[in-house]
Amino acid sequence: MSAVPQSMDLPTVAEVREYLTGLQARITQALETIEGEGGARFLVDAWSKGPQEKLQGDGITKIMEGGRVFERAGCGFSHVRGPQLPPSATQHRPELAGAPFEAMGVSLVFHPRNPLVPTVHMNVRMISAGHAGQPKTCWFGGGMDLTPVYGFEEDAVHFHQSCRDALAPFGEQLYPRFKTWCDEYFFLRHRNEQRGIGGIFFDDFAELGQQQSFAMLQSVGDAFLNAYLPIVERRKSAPYSEQQLAFQRYRRGRYVEFNLVWDRGTHFGLQSGGRTESILLSMPPHADWSYQREDAPGTPERDLLENYLIRRDWL
Repeated sequence: MSAVPQSMDLPTVAEVREYLTGLQARITQALETIEGEGGARFLVDAWSKGPQEKLQGDGITKIMEGGRVFERAGCGFSHVRGPQLPPSATQHRPELAGAPFEAMGVSLVFHPRNPLVPTVHMNVRMISAGHAGQPKTCWFGGGMDLTPVYGFEEDAVHFHQSCRDALAPFGEQLYPRFKTWCDEYFFLRHRNEQRGIGGIFFDDFAELGQQQSFAMLQSVGDAFLNAYLPIVERRKSAPYSEQQLAFQRYRRGRYVEFNLVWDRGTHFGLQSGGRTESILLSMPPHADWSYQREDAPGTPERDLLENYLIRRDWL
């Protein structure tokens, strides 16, 4: 559904920014708690882009590397303005082609060290745009999805239950709709393969009105830690083998393929002149590719492909 005109109930820039920076702080503090005393800590890189840049604005990139639990974890906040929307943002709204825009969001990807702990992605964002002399339009997007290397039914069920609970106050129809959207979006079309077990995804969203749509966005962001951390706690200390680490690197290769070939967020950032280091913080530290790999029937690796990297109802 297309975005709605700006109105009196539009959340202020300060209100959205305060929520997003607070969310980033809560999530990164929670990960440092999991790392424990003496564990890895986030490097905090505050940046800004001046008037000479293609985009203007600022942000905070937080990155943790080499941790006990997380091999690489990136969580970035950005608030940018630009003279014209890039093509990736105007596919469904040609009337806004070339319009000035403002965008804010928090985006994260966590790559755990233990291959039994799934990789996770979450993003929440707001974009507003409009040609001079015309009412602005504002829309929200985001979601979260889980990408296991080894499949566990209870983890998938818990993650999807958390997503459904976050959306339930705003309409029972939203979870099945956003779940399907997630399955369709996080799909490697060139391999006919799902990226993971999904979750929820939405874009171009403002149909609840500005304040309620923003409230829904906050509910999704606030649900992230409860959706993911119990899974981390359950799996982080489990023993694993070199063979499982090798399979983790192989599956991470698929993650790289999706982010570079299909992800609209990556394309938006690069096309609009965003900060490359922050845009690519989603990349894993190590990834491998194998030519026509075939895992034997009955193995956990084959089970992932046959029973988890498919579109199915988890609840």
